[in-house]
Amino acid sequence: MMKLNCQHFNQQQCRSCQWLEKDLSEQIFLKEEALKRLISPFILQNQTEILPPVMSEISHFRNKAKMVVSGRVERPILGLLKDQNDSQSGVDLTDCPLYAKGIETLFPMLKDFIGRAGLVPYNIAKKKGELKYILITQSQANQSVMLRFVLRSTQKQPLVEREFPALLAKLPANSVVSLNIQPQHAAILEGETEIFLTEQTTIEENFNGIPLFIRPQGFFQTNPLVASQLYKTAQEWVKDLPIQHCWDLFCGVGGFGLHCVNALQAKNPSVSLTGIEISASAIASATKSAEKLGLNNITFASLDSAQFAIHSSETQNRPDLVIVNPPRRGIGKALSEYLNELAPPYLIYSSCNAQTMAKDFEVFTNYSLCKVQLFDMFPHTAHYEVLTLLVKK
Repeated sequence: MMKLNCQHFNQQQCRSCQWLEKDLSEQIFLKEEALKRLISPFILQNQTEILPPVMSEISHFRNKAKMVVSGRVERPILGLLKDQNDSQSGVDLTDCPLYAKGIETLFPMLKDFIGRAGLVPYNIAKKKGELKYILITQSQANQSVMLRFVLRSTQKQPLVEREFPALLAKLPANSVVSLNIQPQHAAILEGETEIFLTEQTTIEENFNGIPLFIRPQGFFQTNPLVASQLYKTAQEWVKDLPIQHCWDLFCGVGGFGLHCVNALQAKNPSVSLTGIEISASAIASATKSAEKLGLNNITFASLDSAQFAIHSSETQNRPDLVIVNPPRRGIGKALSEYLNELAPPYLIYSSCNAQTMAKDFEVFTNYSLCKVQLFDMFPHTAHYEVLTLLVKK
């Protein structure tokens, strides 16, 4: 039996892990069955290879913490609200068994800092107070952290800056700390304004020898162990294919594209990559990774992926491989139809929502589903990541 015991779940204080009562092997079985049902119309006998699932650790796998701050300034509560309209209904989740152990050690010093800096927790009912959330991301490569205080205004910034040197001295080396300003009285996690308290603005992660840089307000996978295997698998699938030019759409910080091109260029230095992502922050991180790796023929651009592909002027440099890693909504009908007509020899589709992926697959009439693998990125929930390789018929 592999079950995770959590007092918060048992006491019905936190139900985020809806499948916590299920054994981990049962969770995987149910996810595999759900995936097989969705992709069954596309499975070809003796042609589609369904690989064994990639498992996660049962606990301490999560590199992020998103803590609602409630309670009083002298006794803050970091966790969640049982009642979104009652700031006094806070549940302390600093002992959540999902968080990486390095994150757990931060919470006592953060509570102390909140009191010293006078960061009064935001009271939803009264619309008063300053501190709304604390957002933490940890690098598994060097244990540095990105620590973000989400405030209603800059009113407390002088006090924060006064107390900050003592906090920074306790944090791991190369950490990033910032104030995010979110003035709206609404359930919005973060605002547009980011005020850095450290000279450093990114923390570095490293998967399979590929440096990846995490910035505020950028997407990054929450389960580093499984994410590194996800990228490594895509790399293994494509490294021996006859590929000259790649598109990496919805590329984020470049994890998929950089893994694949790094392996392809080891055999053919002229292989090129074009990575597209709407987030300028993510593109800056991807560009930094490519420079650190010393890769040539790499272009990253902050554009809408669908618009880039459909209106691309790169017709003279058509891709042999297109990688897509879209958000939960999938890539959509317009881009699916375009890629099916463009018909590059190979497609890598990574999805965190197999339902929308299957809908996109309905349009891929020019392709055969070659490989499928499930990655248990989100244990104790019904969610999972799936990686697929499609080959032109």
